[in-house]
Amino acid sequence: MTNETNAAPTVAAFGTNDTPIWGMSAEERLRRIAKSRGHAYDPAAASGPLLLSNLVYVFDPAWMAHLETRPGTVMTRRGVPVLAHVEAGDRTAVEAAAKGAPLPAHLTVVAAEAEGGILNEALRKREKPFAEQLTPANVAAIERLSYLGAYKGVTDLLTKYLWPKWAFALTKLSAKIGLSPNGVTAIGSVLCIAATIAFWYGWFWTGLAAGLVFMVLDTVDGKLARCTITSSKLGNAWDHGVDLVHPPFWWWAWAEGCAAYGRPLSDTVFWWVIGAMLFGYVAQRLIEGAFILRFDMHIHVWERFDSWFRLITARRNPNMVILFALLLVGRPDWGIVAVAIWTMISLLVHLWRLFQAMARRSRGQAIESWLA
Repeated sequence: MTNETNAAPTVAAFGTNDTPIWGMSAEERLRRIAKSRGHAYDPAAASGPLLLSNLVYVFDPAWMAHLETRPGTVMTRRGVPVLAHVEAGDRTAVEAAAKGAPLPAHLTVVAAEAEGGILNEALRKREKPFAEQLTPANVAAIERLSYLGAYKGVTDLLTKYLWPKWAFALTKLSAKIGLSPNGVTAIGSVLCIAATIAFWYGWFWTGLAAGLVFMVLDTVDGKLARCTITSSKLGNAWDHGVDLVHPPFWWWAWAEGCAAYGRPLSDTVFWWVIGAMLFGYVAQRLIEGAFILRFDMHIHVWERFDSWFRLITARRNPNMVILFALLLVGRPDWGIVAVAIWTMISLLVHLWRLFQAMARRSRGQAIESWLA
């Protein structure tokens, strides 16, 4: 039986589970996932289309997003139904299948352990989302899977390779003490401002220390929100707003601070650096936006090259690696000049990729993500 109506499915549940995960029960987690996806939650729903969840298991929210548009589909783990998009009339059959009975032949089965995985466009990656039985013995393992599932597949080299262990520990600590994602963002915002002030006065090592903690917390707030299913419009706007606004202030402050440090830039070099970085920063953002508007995907997930280049492109974290490396040899002035040059090179690469995509489409070629 398939869903023949356009009604949004209600999230329902069966089974019980007293084991908490990320400080909440399996049912509370399911309720939050339902709310975040815009679904009504009624555990005992007995009419209309349902997204029916087995509370003995927990799953990555990506599974709910995947099944929303696939009525008549059951996601299983080792043959046991975990989440099903079915009509209410199939509810009894799905619950019976969780106890060993066969599923009705008209339902399509998707195994969570299948190798193909699914595309998560929001996090720019093809993934195999977790779906696991929740028991006290495997809470730690599932929390780690949940955390890793919240990670973007295409990002910069620090976020991808250096931050994960630090951010995971801080995410667990934040959840344990009840610190909200917005609380983490607030702490990070203060450190971001402190770093800006330190750079301005030439206290580069102090600024780098404050900036390092801020950059890690910038990862923690988003992961905490996804793991505890507590994302909010305010938190999202605040986090992304800080991310968008602060980098030019950091570069300007660093350039100013070179004089206090004893390595001043000449007026000509100073304004060339500031102009290049401001223009390059804004132009790259506009190119990324234009690519999304024209091709309905991020430029960084078009081809393998684009995903690789995102590791090192002139965004905040790779730029900070450049500044750190040249500060080690006592030349913060060389560092900010190098960042300006790298910003312009990155701009040219992105402009070239945009024009390439436009040219290929004009020749009738499809522009699709290599992750799809």
